[in-house]
Amino acid sequence: MTELSDLQAIISDAVDKISYPQYPEQLYEPLSYILSIGGKRMRPALLLMACELFGGDINKAIPPALAIEVFHNFTLMHDDIMDNAPLRRGKTTVHERWNKNVAILSGDVMLIEGYKLMMQVENHLLRQVLDIFNTTAVGVCEGQQIDMEFETRSVVEIEEYINMIRLKTAVVLGGALKIGALIGGATQVDADLLSDFGVQLGIAFQLQDDILDVYGDPEKFGKQVGGDIISNKKTYLLIKALELAKGKLAVELNSLLSASNLANNEKVAGVTNVYNELDIKQHAKTAMQTYADKAFEALKKINLPEKHKQYLQDFADGLLVREN
Repeated sequence: MTELSDLQAIISDAVDKISYPQYPEQLYEPLSYILSIGGKRMRPALLLMACELFGGDINKAIPPALAIEVFHNFTLMHDDIMDNAPLRRGKTTVHERWNKNVAILSGDVMLIEGYKLMMQVENHLLRQVLDIFNTTAVGVCEGQQIDMEFETRSVVEIEEYINMIRLKTAVVLGGALKIGALIGGATQVDADLLSDFGVQLGIAFQLQDDILDVYGDPEKFGKQVGGDIISNKKTYLLIKALELAKGKLAVELNSLLSASNLANNEKVAGVTNVYNELDIKQHAKTAMQTYADKAFEALKKINLPEKHKQYLQDFADGLLVREN
């Protein structure tokens, strides 16, 4: 099996070779720009991995893998507009470098370019692969809409949050793995099981991300610790804390969330103290492990050689063991 880092390198090289028309410049230049500013290329690499796991030719899987990467960056371009974000991976976002109208239209054509790449799948698989791609794309949009609606709601249930991260984040992992498996020659049953493995793993990964946002080492995590607390983002930790907090602790938590003149570091420290009182970190870790276990249960059922299952096990373990 090819190392994941080598698969990521294959994707990065293929991304660098994508060329778009030079005219109209402001339509196409943002596509090259956002693709050039990096990222881990994890989703397309998983598609190649799945193809190889079932004995397929990864060269045939490169165009659909690129489609997944182009689609992912399209969502980032539009997410940045909605979030009014000034930076993406340390670089100026498209709507800031050009303007919002350019970013909207460039994002639109980027989605179409993704479909053009996906259309390069062999004809006997094309309809099925496009169905998976469509379902994945709709899921991401639904997840983003639900996440935005959470911002204006005072109460969000844990089940709703899990469904949101499944749609917004995890279905892309599942979809990429399923498409790769089918291109590699997997049966429908095995492709479905690998997809389920990816979805459950994606949920576990996002829950871990929630934990690390509060408890991670910022140098190792690569993000500002406490950012979710500062923005009152309804993560698993906050939703669970609001559910469990009673009496004075509930008053304290709600006061911290509604305070408008509190320094960020004081807010982060205060909310974290409430989390510690409620043992929220352990609740989140337990939930994360629940979904990791579901992923491994799906993995056990896949008809693959044990060494290939171990490869996926090692990948999952590496994904879920990050510095905190």
